[in-house]
Amino acid sequence: MKKHNELSAEEIVALNRKYTFFSWSIQSATVPIPIVRAEGVYFWDADGKRYLDFSSQLMNLNIGHQHPKVVKAIQEQAAVLAYAHPGMATEPRGLLGEKIAQVAPGNLNKTFFCLGGAEANENAIKMARMYTGRNKIMARYRSYHGATYGAIALTGDYRRLPVEPAMPGVVHFLDPHCYRCPFGWTRETCHRECIAHVDEVIQYEGPDRIAAIIMEGVTGSNGLIIPPDDYWPRVREICDRYGILLISDEVMSGWGRTGKWFAVDNWNVVPDMITTAKGITAGYVPLGALIVSDAIAEHFENQMLWCGLTYSGHPLACAAAVATIDVYAEDGLLENAVKVGAYLGKRLEEIKAAHASVGDVRYIGLFSALEIVKSKKTKAPIDPLPEVAKYLKANGLFTFIFHNVIFVVPPLCITEAQIDEGLAIIDQALQITDGMCE
Repeated sequence: MKKHNELSAEEIVALNRKYTFFSWSIQSATVPIPIVRAEGVYFWDADGKRYLDFSSQLMNLNIGHQHPKVVKAIQEQAAVLAYAHPGMATEPRGLLGEKIAQVAPGNLNKTFFCLGGAEANENAIKMARMYTGRNKIMARYRSYHGATYGAIALTGDYRRLPVEPAMPGVVHFLDPHCYRCPFGWTRETCHRECIAHVDEVIQYEGPDRIAAIIMEGVTGSNGLIIPPDDYWPRVREICDRYGILLISDEVMSGWGRTGKWFAVDNWNVVPDMITTAKGITAGYVPLGALIVSDAIAEHFENQMLWCGLTYSGHPLACAAAVATIDVYAEDGLLENAVKVGAYLGKRLEEIKAAHASVGDVRYIGLFSALEIVKSKKTKAPIDPLPEVAKYLKANGLFTFIFHNVIFVVPPLCITEAQIDEGLAIIDQALQITDGMCE
């Protein structure tokens, strides 16, 4: 048996294919990149080919690959205390809780730790039901909240359907998708039916039966949908009217991705809970977090918290997160997301104007996407985009494609020159879709 770092690209892929499953895939159709090393915004495969990472792996590697401060923090913590019982207090756990309270909005000051975004949402469901004594949870159709039993029930998109029946008690509602308004309006004629619709669904479901409304700060994998500026504030008002908790799923949109610590900060809204993961450690070690308001935290001072996980408060993950949050501040990554994000938005608008197949571009900070269509008039999608995906990969660009949407979600340390490098490849790939326009 060969040792680590001795395998060829073909051998790495063969071993992975034979002995492991790849998620969200028909296994025989998977063609994985055999990644072996990485640095900053780039990674290399076992053949030495370099890729520009335009989706921060899975929208989580916000600080870039192999940041030495975080790598060092993991090494030092592993040498001292690699694991502790979740009922014990550790220094990294306490320090991380304090740091999260410092950057979270309003009175969200206490955190329950888990391993990822799905677990954070699972525990948000449990806490919301325990705190309110109500059962129902409202979530949007164009949403993804995780693949575990409760989280997939919250999820509105097609990934929920193959595993139904899922957890009962979830009610879905329509989205504030301005490019494809489900209520038939345009941006110029908008009546904010998307907000009135939320209130209407509440009335049908019973205001006194709804524990919480959960929404992604900015919708992520379902097409990067940015809500109108008054959407979050007005949903907050609706929740307050009926005593419904408001939960912001910031797994993808948090940790500087939109130029703010959390996406809801763009609209000065304080939810009752924030669920997060991904960028909290930039993916270096698995970690999820459920951050709650002082009122919710106080409730469990004298009530049993029926939540628990073997790896809750894992010292290695917490140490990585402490260092990661320091990197965001010390390296000015939120500021860079704003500065380079403005440049990215300008470039995306230029690409939209130059290509018949680009129907819409959406961007906030370094969270952006291009929607590919057959006609700008009819908005008929070009879906799927296999030839585009092949071209990007062949030319050294790695990014996420969802149906007819190409994502541009690079590490927050990216430069304008590196943005241009990646967009030049996308610009060439779009000649393929321009040829498919009606």
